[in-house]
Amino acid sequence: MSDVFEGYERQYCELSVNVSNKCTPTTTVDGEQRKQRTEEMKAAFDEADDLIRKMDLEARSLQPSVKAPLLAKVREYKTDLNNLKSQVKRITAPEISPSARDELLESREADNYLTASNDQRGRLLMGTERINQSSDRIKASRRTVLETEELGVSILQDLHQQRQSLLHASNTLHGLDETITKSKKVLVAMTRRMSRNKWIMGSIVGVLVLAILLILYLKISH
Repeated sequence: MSDVFEGYERQYCELSVNVSNKCTPTTTVDGEQRKQRTEEMKAAFDEADDLIRKMDLEARSLQPSVKAPLLAKVREYKTDLNNLKSQVKRITAPEISPSARDELLESREADNYLTASNDQRGRLLMGTERINQSSDRIKASRRTVLETEELGVSILQDLHQQRQSLLHASNTLHGLDETITKSKKVLVAMTRRMSRNKWIMGSIVGVLVLAILLILYLKISH
């Protein structure tokens, strides 16, 4: 249902209940009070007509699936308002003839209808309030779900970034491990080469020493 239509409907129900509560015979009040009450009723009916017209325009602007039940409500409100106007017109008459008084006494069913209509409007107003409260709770729940979904998406994105960081660190560590392994092999090879070079140098020095000794021996012997 349209929120705009609900607002007009709530205002109409409150206004209708207020007018119904004021529907008391005015024969016991003076002319000034009767005139003031009549003017108040007229202003209330003008406002009610305006609200019904706004509800009708709002309902006709909606989709067909929503428009039909709302237009049915508008027709009910129009009928209810016409009955209320007729009732108020009889009650606020300046002078009541005996026949009119008898008609009022015999129109108890109309009064009962007005009371029932008043109760129906009150129940409708309460039902509208409950619907609005339920709608607010649904909107709040939907907002909470959206916020939770956004939070979940944010957490997933953070986890994805952390996973990428861990994978990058793992690849970096793997590369460092390979570099260290290669460096270790190079160092081992260099150590072996240095050891081999030491043995070669030692052998050369030994041979040179032996050659020098041999030369000295040969010179001394001659």
